[in-house]
Amino acid sequence: MTYRQKLYIRTFGCQMNVNDSEYIVGQLEQLGYSTTEDILKSNLILLNTCCVRAKVEQKIYSLIGKIKKIKESKPDVLLGICGCMAQKEKENIFERAPHVDFIFNPSQVNNLEKIINTVKYSDTKYISCGDALKFSLKHLPIKRESKISAWIQIMRGCNNYCSYCVVPYTRGPEQSRGVSEILSEVNSLAQNKYKEIFLLGQNVNSYGNDLSQSVTFSKLLELLNDINGIERIRFTTSHPKDFSFDLIKTIKNCHKVCNHIHLPIQSGSSKILNMMNRKYDIDYYMNIIKEIRNNIENIAITTDVMVGFPGETEEDFMDTLDAFKKIEFDEAYTFIYSNRENAIASLLPEKVPLGVKKERLWKLIDLQKEISTKINKKLEGKILEVLVDKKSKKHIENQFSGRTGNNKTVVFTGKQNLLGQLVKVKIIKSSPWTLYGELIK
Repeated sequence: MTYRQKLYIRTFGCQMNVNDSEYIVGQLEQLGYSTTEDILKSNLILLNTCCVRAKVEQKIYSLIGKIKKIKESKPDVLLGICGCMAQKEKENIFERAPHVDFIFNPSQVNNLEKIINTVKYSDTKYISCGDALKFSLKHLPIKRESKISAWIQIMRGCNNYCSYCVVPYTRGPEQSRGVSEILSEVNSLAQNKYKEIFLLGQNVNSYGNDLSQSVTFSKLLELLNDINGIERIRFTTSHPKDFSFDLIKTIKNCHKVCNHIHLPIQSGSSKILNMMNRKYDIDYYMNIIKEIRNNIENIAITTDVMVGFPGETEEDFMDTLDAFKKIEFDEAYTFIYSNRENAIASLLPEKVPLGVKKERLWKLIDLQKEISTKINKKLEGKILEVLVDKKSKKHIENQFSGRTGNNKTVVFTGKQNLLGQLVKVKIIKSSPWTLYGELIK
């Protein structure tokens, strides 16, 4: 194919957005675009946006403002905004940045060819933010970033309406992809020598609830476990309220499903969890952790947690610290509460001062660093199986990195190209976030 035009795409936010961008690039390549990392050489600029936190949204608006100069010097360059912020802000984007040409939301990724053709041959602003009636990615071209591990969207949207979150408003209600469509995609990946798949959904535990064909997330994992060629199956994110014993049993029995569970706790205070509309209390969460650890050997558990939710007292925060000490997560993604206009929590009184939020955040980070250091220290001297997925970013000769089944990053040296291979590595040294080892011949 002869490429006539250049695409510059910048992706913000979660793995779902990263995967959406892979579909965007796949479709645009068929329309004659090639990607460039130099925004000044592009004919089409796309920002795939996130709006989970206010800081990210501000950063995106700042970037949109800077692109105005490019548009002034090259009027034929098209600027499009897609992703969650596109849905949340819609016409506000045109008002704040009139140089934006078009906007589309996550459910319109499938219709990109129509959107681009409409924009090219029209002088008017274009917005496409309707809901797709059915979630399907069948036959949609994709340009994957990796040749080893592949993102697979099994569902889109969310029905949970946590009081701090705008995702149900930006990605719509839960929609599951059909089982046969997912199996067909994974079989194709296996034939193309992919070793690992990463199943994506806002709440993978509710997969299949909206399908006419009765199938659970556990059943989907069992079907994927039987596909020859795929060595590892990962998934994110799970919601504690839907994490069943049946799923624990499936993870235990399916040898390809990795021993790693990401289970957002969000707070260690039952009072705050109730205000967040999480639909579980801390005792319920602790019981799930206990069941997981009693049934699955060598399991790694990671989490998301938020500090400074409106009304969070020092006692509530101490409950979170206490929960972290008892559970001992392998890793935690820590956030300061961010006020989102459309979310119910934005209406709550008793806002926590920013200084207090930052102080709590650093206390939690320091505690988690201690816990991660202790957990990883125990792995020194052990031989672990690693799926090699990267060469050294620092261009150190023959240095590779990969991940263990329970999602630990391992850095080691090997003399030949080991990308895509499962290798044995003896752990020599550890840090809170990384293991360092030597290749076992």
